[in-house]
Amino acid sequence: MRIDAYTHFIPQKFFDTIVQSGHPDIGKRVREIPCIHDLGIRKKIVEQFKDYAQILSYPQPPLEVMTKGDGALANEYAKVVNDGFADIIEKNRAHFPGWVAQVSLVAPDAGAAEAERAVKMGALGVQIFTNIAGRPLDDPAFEPFFATMNRLDKPVWLHPARASNFPDYLSEKKSKYEIWWTFGWSYETAAAMARLVFSRIMDKYPKLKIITHHFGGIVPMLEGRIGPGWDQLGARTSDEDLHALLGQLKKRPLEYFKHDFYADTAVFGGVPATHCGLDFYDLDKIVFASDCPFDPEKGTMYARETLHILEGIEMPKADKEKIWHGNLERITGTKLVK
Repeated sequence: MRIDAYTHFIPQKFFDTIVQSGHPDIGKRVREIPCIHDLGIRKKIVEQFKDYAQILSYPQPPLEVMTKGDGALANEYAKVVNDGFADIIEKNRAHFPGWVAQVSLVAPDAGAAEAERAVKMGALGVQIFTNIAGRPLDDPAFEPFFATMNRLDKPVWLHPARASNFPDYLSEKKSKYEIWWTFGWSYETAAAMARLVFSRIMDKYPKLKIITHHFGGIVPMLEGRIGPGWDQLGARTSDEDLHALLGQLKKRPLEYFKHDFYADTAVFGGVPATHCGLDFYDLDKIVFASDCPFDPEKGTMYARETLHILEGIEMPKADKEKIWHGNLERITGTKLVK
């Protein structure tokens, strides 16, 4: 059985809210992909593939951005999303054997509390974004959330968040040509991972399980920079002693990226990227995912192409089963394949 660990859906009640929000571009985006909110259409997509099911999670925009920093409203939105997911999964487990809760960290204590509520409701884990309305994940204000997830021993799905208001050059006010998405999300993911490492959050919370989207973005292809490059941390910086930080970490920087983070296979059907990710990460840290339904065919292309690529790679059956569903079941502590 192939369990697609990272697919996106918006429960109908929240879909109505999001379309009416007035958030730039989101109305156009979600209306062009009916299966992101129409459960009947989405089930038909799942049924196109043999021995295949999906884990549902919220897509974009980040609740903290959508609510313009209103923590109370963002937390209420999270509850609507999570209640909607819980209801969908309870009635449709054959198609969707699990769901990922959404929380907002604008009000970090509220985000931690909602994470706990959602896990008690049956969520496999919790999704956050790579930045919280522009603030880095290692901001001390967000520590209650990481402490909670460490205690709950449930994974955190990490989704990139970067919009056109992140300029590509200092002389400009916005990113052009959707570079903020095409290249920006992969950089954003890697930057968030680095902040979790160098802030020593990964050391402080050893049970923290972070599932990075898109095979960790640019991380797998930059092993040389992350390894020998960051072994010289501080050599390029004169205004602070970064070299001392190396001695404070429990291991070499590269070891965190290769062995402590989890990664999914959602690379938009990219064959070289898939092989690069498989070569970089430990087998036990890789989960199958397609990023359905964000593709040119409105839901089927990425799932089909990702399945095709992985099926064509030779490896022992037991190893392939770990990627298909075993690793996800292990880190969530939930039996997903009956």
